[in-house]
Amino acid sequence: MSGVRATARIVARADGRGGTSLPVLEGEGPLAVRRTRGSGSEARVMLVGAMSGPLGGDRFGVEAEVAEGARLRVGSAAATIALPGQAKGEARYDVRLQVADGGELQWLPEQLISAGGSDLRVTTRVEVGADARLVLREEQVLGRVGEEPGRLSSRLAVRVGGRLVLDQELGCGPGAPGGWDGPAVLDGNRAVGQLVVVRPEFAVLPVKARVLGEGAALVPLAGPAVLVSAVAEDALRLRRVLDEALSGLG
Repeated sequence: MSGVRATARIVARADGRGGTSLPVLEGEGPLAVRRTRGSGSEARVMLVGAMSGPLGGDRFGVEAEVAEGARLRVGSAAATIALPGQAKGEARYDVRLQVADGGELQWLPEQLISAGGSDLRVTTRVEVGADARLVLREEQVLGRVGEEPGRLSSRLAVRVGGRLVLDQELGCGPGAPGGWDGPAVLDGNRAVGQLVVVRPEFAVLPVKARVLGEGAALVPLAGPAVLVSAVAEDALRLRRVLDEALSGLG
């Protein structure tokens, strides 16, 4: 039995009047997209899951493109929960983001929860212009309350001005490479996240690497970008750490 195939697409363009238009805003099946009230020149979009998933065998994709002069903020209405399904094989969730020079994207979905028995591979690829701006947040929670996690593989690759500045992969749960729950990786924590911030001014005034408290650190990347990596006991603590890190960047 094959799983569900669905893709959501978002295109944001400057409307010529100081705002941002959304000429493409479409979703399929379980992936619905809704425009919400914006702020100033910024358009806002919410991803809404119309059904449970991704389940085993599902193939979900989200594509977002931000053109020059456009500003877009994307969130989600609720956490995404990876669940076991009747179809065999892993589920996939692929995200493709493009931000042109002079564009700005805030990619701020809710957490991804890896439920017991699930098998999900998440791949996020981002292309950002050298003069573009980006805030990208990823948060993963391993298992629901009182539950062992499923298997989760997550890869994040970011290019800025055509240059690869980040390509990292993490595997957790049953069948993942050994040591993922050890002191060098999660150290018994069940929430892991990262924050990537790209700003042209970082090329002129680089941000220094620093520890942000227990389980969190900020590292400058090549070019005008920084990475915040964090682990925490639960989703609430993880969000607090990432929010404080973003606030500290001004």
